[in-house]
Formats: sequence, C-alpha cells, structure tokens
Amino acid sequence: MSVSLIFKIAAVGILVSILNQVLKHSGREEHAFLISLAGLILVLTWIVPYIYDLFMMMQELFTL
Repeated sequence: MSVSLIFKIAAVGILVSILNQVLKHSGREEHAFLISLAGLILVLTWIVPYIYDLFMMMQELFTL
C-alpha cells in the first residue's frame, strides 16, 4: 500500500466532513447522509483490491 493512498483517503475524509457540516447547518441532512455514503463507497472501492490481495496471500501462506 502506498502513502499516496493514505493521503487520498485523508483528503476524502476531510472533504466529506466539511461538506457534511455545511449541509447539516443548512438543514439538508439527507444530502449530508448521501455525501457521507458516497465518500464511504469511494474509499471502499480503493481499499477492496488491497483486502483481496491480503486474503490471497493468507490463502497461499496456509495452503499446503
């Protein structure tokens, strides 16, 4: 996993939290929830290949 991925995840987290606060203060809680959900899905699409590689390495390690 590269350091740039960690910075991307941090940037998405900061952006989502700022948008979330702005939308909540303007009375649009539904949109704030959707922004949070979109941020979560975006980060998960970046993380899932690394999790898959981890499980494949674990399977190779414990397979005879």
